[in-house]
Amino acid sequence: MSRHILLTGGSGFIGSNLVRFILRHRPDYRVTNLDCLTYSGNPENLADVEKDGRYRFVHGNILDRPLLDTLAKECDSVLHLAAESHVDRSILDSRPFVETNVMGTQNILDAWRHAKGKAGRFVHVSTDEVYGSLPLERPELKFTEETPIQANSPYAASKASSDLLARAYHHTFGMDILITRCSNNFGPYQFPEKVIPLFVTNLVEGKKVPLYGDGRNVRDWLHVDDHGEAILTVLEKGTGGEVYNIGGNNERSNLELTHSILKAMGKGSEMIQPVADRLGHDRRYAIDATKIERELGWKPTRSAWPGALDATVKWYVDNPKWWQRVKSGAYREYYKQQYGNR
Repeated sequence: MSRHILLTGGSGFIGSNLVRFILRHRPDYRVTNLDCLTYSGNPENLADVEKDGRYRFVHGNILDRPLLDTLAKECDSVLHLAAESHVDRSILDSRPFVETNVMGTQNILDAWRHAKGKAGRFVHVSTDEVYGSLPLERPELKFTEETPIQANSPYAASKASSDLLARAYHHTFGMDILITRCSNNFGPYQFPEKVIPLFVTNLVEGKKVPLYGDGRNVRDWLHVDDHGEAILTVLEKGTGGEVYNIGGNNERSNLELTHSILKAMGKGSEMIQPVADRLGHDRRYAIDATKIERELGWKPTRSAWPGALDATVKWYVDNPKWWQRVKSGAYREYYKQQYGNR
């Protein structure tokens, strides 16, 4: 079955890897990438596929309703990834998170409803952070799709709000909407304010790595290509109205992660710089992905450490031009050169 997918936020980390994954593994699919290219949307992430006839980039915002109305008529499926996603930024200023994650989601849901009614599949991509925090002393506990939403940061609250909107549009209007909630992603092309690329690029530059608090906070790490494959599996096989957790079965404390990166780069613990803990820092996230494996036949195959982490570290070490341009802000010039003022 061929599809024309409207993928929002396709120039970011997860989105750009997902675009590339679709083009590589679904030869009958077309992708329209809608991205407003804020600080983390980088058109250089997809420079290698710009000339692929199955790919189109549209510079625009999910708050632009007339644009969404036009695109919704042209496409038959939505993968909605566009979001403000950095927790620290949401603590400093939550308004952009509410505008993009809540109002933007409401806007695209309305545009899709008016264009498609009950037809046209809509996958809303969310996060395990909406579930809140698990206690370190209860390692047997994991987030399931039935875990109550207890968001603890402004970012997580904005994503939880968008999840509830998606759920409400399915139940109220009968729209074919599915929700995915993933654990922490890692892989190439990740904006270097996130922990893995930040640590690797700092070490390349001879700088120390900032470790929050006691470093005992635990996250489940999922390779971005495993995530992309899972999203496509939900799009193609999932049941409307359902939530699917996507995890890597790969829990590590931040301290373990730090030492693994140091080891991969031949550095010692003297390169760790302890810093004050993040406000409201959740102690542990852990995904139970039993449902998606049992019902849809998906499980992670690319996330296992040390191999997957070592390969990711090597990608950043081998691609300094990419992250240096991101850190310096020079990547913003690429769009002007390629697309002018459109």
